[in-house]
Amino acid sequence: MTSSAQECFVYITLPGTTEPVTAGRFEMHADRTGTSVGRFVYGRSYLERKEAVEFDPVELRLSQKRYETVALGGMFGALRDAGPDYWGRRIIEKRAGKAKLGELDYLLQSADDRAGALGFGLNREPPAPRRTFNQTLDLEKLQAIADAVVADEALAPDDANAQVQDLMLLGTSMGGARPKSVVEDGDGLWIAKFNRQDDRWNNARVEHAMLILARQCGLNVADSKVTKVGDRDVLLVRRFDREKAEDGYARARMISALTLLRTEDSHRSRDRWSYVLLAEELRRASAEPGKDARELFRRMCFNALISNTDDHPRNHALIAKARDWRLSPAYDLTPSTPVSVERRDLALTIGDQGRVATAPNLLSQSGRFLLKPDEAATIIDDMEKRVRTTWYDTVRAEGVSPRDCGLIESAFAYPGFRMQSEGNLLG
Repeated sequence: MTSSAQECFVYITLPGTTEPVTAGRFEMHADRTGTSVGRFVYGRSYLERKEAVEFDPVELRLSQKRYETVALGGMFGALRDAGPDYWGRRIIEKRAGKAKLGELDYLLQSADDRAGALGFGLNREPPAPRRTFNQTLDLEKLQAIADAVVADEALAPDDANAQVQDLMLLGTSMGGARPKSVVEDGDGLWIAKFNRQDDRWNNARVEHAMLILARQCGLNVADSKVTKVGDRDVLLVRRFDREKAEDGYARARMISALTLLRTEDSHRSRDRWSYVLLAEELRRASAEPGKDARELFRRMCFNALISNTDDHPRNHALIAKARDWRLSPAYDLTPSTPVSVERRDLALTIGDQGRVATAPNLLSQSGRFLLKPDEAATIIDDMEKRVRTTWYDTVRAEGVSPRDCGLIESAFAYPGFRMQSEGNLLG
């Protein structure tokens, strides 16, 4: 970051529309100490619109004030959420031929099909929205490009830029380092998530099966399906922040739990990575706090029961299709197989015993999720029984091989789930 100011316009696609409008201006600069400072101001003409909506329910509320932050290297959470994730940054760096770019560069070079309703540009007037997307028929080509990027192979000089542009994707999946792209079929837009050559198991089929199992456990989850590309599987997850219209796509605003919790990706900020704190924030931000707090509790239980230890704050989000904010459908549900059979820790704090994924810990703060103790206990008991008794049949029905079932078996309802912190088993 240089000492001179850098700025861009911020656009938004308002609820019920498909064309973006200019909403405000964002700038970044380094102060005399070298600290990056971000400033944002809503445009006067935008604030005068009766249909104007806030970017997020946390820090960029509708107001004439000039917002300023030094957090996140001068980046507001709602803007960061519209920027690229790890995979998206790799693609942008590949295209730019640089290993590291400025934060504003990542925003400006992200594709139009970024997550949520925001966009960025150097012109006061927003560009026309993208009308064409990679089709599901292009998946084999996209898989080959993704393999090359993962392997850090050089692309053919004549068409490297075109190839990488083909793979440009939504600004963020709210948490993914896996190779992916956005594709379209007759039903709308999907996130295509590609298997990697070094995967331990068929991630596409396993993740799809976890979404099915989660729905069977009563969770609200993203729609998904698996398609075959050559001899490899690709997972397609429907974009829940997009709705197909006659003249394009309506967009829902979207922010991550990182933004709602006012925290960062860094483990130095781990003290605010918490389901309990997230439930408290939902009670303030959600239009239906009771439903969303209970849904979050179910999601926390499910993650504990499948050993989803990668349930970090970018894997939870709020969306607003109209004015009101709600907890988004669940996504990125993946099992892991830690060595320990007595203790599994989730990424977020669960209860009195911190991050340890046990039934007693899940119960310990259930009141903060607007649940009575007996209600919470019933949810835990019913979900544990369903996961324990149906996971195998569910994943086999979705095409997971017997070999892969053996590899992931230890993830489900692990022995330590019913242990007290001192090691005594609960009945």
